Amino acid sequence: MLGPTIDLVRAEALSADGADGYFAAMYARVTERVDHAIAAGRFGDGDGMAEFARTFADWYLGPRHGSRPVPACWQATLDVAADGRLLIVQHLLLAINAHVNHDLPQVVVELTDGGRSLESLRPDFDAINDILAETQSDIVRDLGRVSGWTQWAAVAGGGRLFAFSLDRARDQAWATAVRLHAADARAREVEVAELDRIVSALAFMITRPSAPIRWLLRIPRRLEIDDPPEVTRRLLGHLA
Repeated sequence: MLGPTIDLVRAEALSADGADGYFAAMYARVTERVDHAIAAGRFGDGDGMAEFARTFADWYLGPRHGSRPVPACWQATLDVAADGRLLIVQHLLLAINAHVNHDLPQVVVELTDGGRSLESLRPDFDAINDILAETQSDIVRDLGRVSGWTQWAAVAGGGRLFAFSLDRARDQAWATAVRLHAADARAREVEVAELDRIVSALAFMITRPSAPIRWLLRIPRRLEIDDPPEVTRRLLGHLA
C-alpha cells in the first residue's frame, strides 16, 4: 500500500548531500514498518491508516517538491543541514520537532476536513506509537555505527527518555489537532502561524543549547562519522 511513498522518501534520503538525509532515512524505515503492519492486519482500518501515512508523508515531501509552502520550522531545519558542528541526533530532533509538533496536528485536520472523524482517526494515531517503539531499537543500533556515543546513551536511559518525549509530543499534537478542528478558518490561520513560531523557537533551542551543554557536545561529535551521505546510507539500513 505504501510502496510508492516509501520509494519517494528513500529517494529524498539518497539525493541529500547534507544532514537533511538523516531524517528521510529514518522516515523511510518507519513508513516501511507501518506498511508491514497494515499488511499484517494490525490496524482496525488498514485503508484509513494508509491514507493517514500517505498524507503525513506529503506534509514532509510537499515542501521539498513545491506542492506545499515551506514552514519556518522546516526552513530552520534545512538551514543547518550543512552545519557539521551539530550532532547527528540534533539533526534528527530538528526534523522530528517540525514533523510531529507542526505537521502532525494539521494532518489530522486535513483528514477530518476530508470526511474522516476525530474518533476514527484516534486509534490509528495512537497505534503509530507502537510502530515507532519497534523501529527505535533498529535506529539506535544503526546510529551506533555512525555515532559511537549513542549506544552508551541508550544504555544509560536515553532511549526511554526519547520515547517518553516523543509520546508527550504526540499527545500535544493531538490536543492541537482538536483545537484546530474546532476552529473557524480565521482562527485556524492564527493558530497555525503561532504553532510555526513556537516550533521554530524549539528548533533554535535544539541547535543552540545553553553554553555548558553546547561545549560538552563537542566531545561526542568527535565520535561521529563526518560524511553525511554515508551516515544517511547507514541509517537507511537494508533500504540503502
